[in-house]
Amino acid sequence: MPAPIRVTGPLLDILDVLLSALSEDTELHGWAMAKAVKRSGPTVYGVIDRLQDAGWVAGRWEDANPQPGKPRRRLYRLTPTGAAHAADLIAARRPRSSAARPVPGLAFTGWFRGALSGGSPS
Repeated sequence: MPAPIRVTGPLLDILDVLLSALSEDTELHGWAMAKAVKRSGPTVYGVIDRLQDAGWVAGRWEDANPQPGKPRRRLYRLTPTGAAHAADLIAARRPRSSAARPVPGLAFTGWFRGALSGGSPS
């Protein structure tokens, strides 16, 4: 059983963005989440750390940053358990959630993924 999660506004904001990313089948880096929720980096990374400790979020290092000369980024995605808990929590705490909130860079990420896989970018 994962550790209890302290429910805060920043936590709900991050879960909302991660659920949106999950519906787009993409991963997000911390800066994209911070920009989407309009919160500071330390706040966002504190929430991400708590979610990882609870097993709700998994992170991995990207192979290479798509922008030449930039360092690799850590990408985050909800785990299956985290997605179920997040959906329940958002439904209970934010019935009119903005789960469809656009995440900065999400459209580009999908386009870039399609271009890399040889598909036609849309």
